[in-house]
Amino acid sequence: MLEVHNLQCTRGDRRLFSGVGFRLSDGELLHLYGHNGSGKTTLLRTLCGLVAPTEGEVRWNGEPIRQQRDEYAAELLYLGHKNGLKDDLTGIENLLVACRMAGDSVKENQAWDVLERMGLRGHEDLPARVLSQGQQKRVALARLLLSNASLWILDEPFVGLDVAAVAFLEKVVADHVAGGGLVVLTTHQEVALTSGKVKKLRLGWKEDGHV
Repeated sequence: MLEVHNLQCTRGDRRLFSGVGFRLSDGELLHLYGHNGSGKTTLLRTLCGLVAPTEGEVRWNGEPIRQQRDEYAAELLYLGHKNGLKDDLTGIENLLVACRMAGDSVKENQAWDVLERMGLRGHEDLPARVLSQGQQKRVALARLLLSNASLWILDEPFVGLDVAAVAFLEKVVADHVAGGGLVVLTTHQEVALTSGKVKKLRLGWKEDGHV
């Protein structure tokens, strides 16, 4: 369970948001939205423990994340705006390095299979620098198919993807939630995952709400 209590974050002298709170349990997805500059990325990075809040607390299974950094990191997969790829490494190499750094034991043939499923057949062994932005995004998102993390935090995961890739990613995320995983994501795009039975949190109101 992920719990956020009375969270406030500031940037310089500017308060981005305050009073933010929600609870996310197994098999739930939270759609975080709001205008540009409302603090969505900052909130996601705070959930990951990369930004310290000025007030409030983030808890994992009832304990503050600052008191269980290694245990929490093992349960977390964060994909931010940047793809996090090394330009000189191939798609295969980038994926294997990322998985090993996350502690996920992945064989090379598994990485090849996953990149093919992501629509990169024939591009797996090309340096990342020659791939299009959409192809680089697919390499980064391939980590989702190999991760053992229970909590996925995804910042605009659908940006740069074509229609077929969007549909495939929606299914990957939906399957993770259906299997008991937790997902927090931001997106400006209208996708099936942001409608129906999902939790929603909007930043940017005069007073931020609770979920």
